[in-house]
Amino acid sequence: MLGNFITSGLILVLGYAYPAFECFKTIEKNKVEIHELRFWCQYWIIVAALRIFESFGDLFLSWLPMYGEAKLALFIYLWYPKTKGTAYIYDTILKPFVAKYETEIDRSLMEFRAKAWDLAIYYWQNCTEIGQAKFLQVLEYIASQSKRGTQQPKSEIKDETTHRSSSPVEDKDFYGARAKLRRSNKGD
Repeated sequence: MLGNFITSGLILVLGYAYPAFECFKTIEKNKVEIHELRFWCQYWIIVAALRIFESFGDLFLSWLPMYGEAKLALFIYLWYPKTKGTAYIYDTILKPFVAKYETEIDRSLMEFRAKAWDLAIYYWQNCTEIGQAKFLQVLEYIASQSKRGTQQPKSEIKDETTHRSSSPVEDKDFYGARAKLRRSNKGD
């Protein structure tokens, strides 16, 4: 437990924070060297790809001993200048794969974006229609309750000192109206 906590903290610091700071320094220098900028861009591309695969792979691989430590070692391998891990992985694995499937990836992303947008619009419209209907039902209910209270004949107004018991017929009407209201709400 504590080992996982420490490893996760080191991954955050050495896998994300330190490289992000180095990338910031590279970009904000007065003279940006293309080689350094390319290195850090490649690093972040690889880290993004690893993060995507990690979302699924962790389910199957996280039980392996030293898995967190292996991820930490991979991050250090990627940015450590003497190993040049970023250039090796980018040039030998990632670049050929993405170049081979670039058109399919673009097409899939465009389709996904269009479907996601259509789905978002559908749910927005559906939610606004349902919300509007429920809001109007609440207003109608409130209006019916206020009418019920203001239209009571003077002969039926209860005296504060005497209490009138309701008849079984009145109770049946109340419960029947309540059941009818529930059925109409379930239908929406």
